[in-house]
Amino acid sequence: MNSFKEKGGNAPSAYFTGTVNVNMLLNPADYNTIMGIVSFEAGARTNWHTHTNGQILIVTDGIGYYQEKGKAIQVIQEGDVVQIPVDVIHWHGASKEKAMRHIAIVPGSKTDRTEWLDPVTEEEYSSEF
Repeated sequence: MNSFKEKGGNAPSAYFTGTVNVNMLLNPADYNTIMGIVSFEAGARTNWHTHTNGQILIVTDGIGYYQEKGKAIQVIQEGDVVQIPVDVIHWHGASKEKAMRHIAIVPGSKTDRTEWLDPVTEEEYSSEF
């Protein structure tokens, strides 16, 4: 049995900026779904990336940001559910001042491909909402 209250291990620095922990909650081979809780310290974030099967974020604590390429940053907070369409270039992470945690769900793990792209620059991260 896993607990979503556990912090998990360090996220790979090749795909994340700042302090990020990931706790995988399901074995994708058993459920054909990737699900983990991701904890971002203030200022931490993912790189730009895509998912061939889309992604769902359920914010469980704190305040963060979500952005699709070419669109304005959206503020996300506890209770928000973000539905990320198939193959949309995006990033997500904590706000500048507050940490954020979310459950990340990627359906169809047997066929999904996550493509990791460039890090989000300080200029992109600090752009207006």
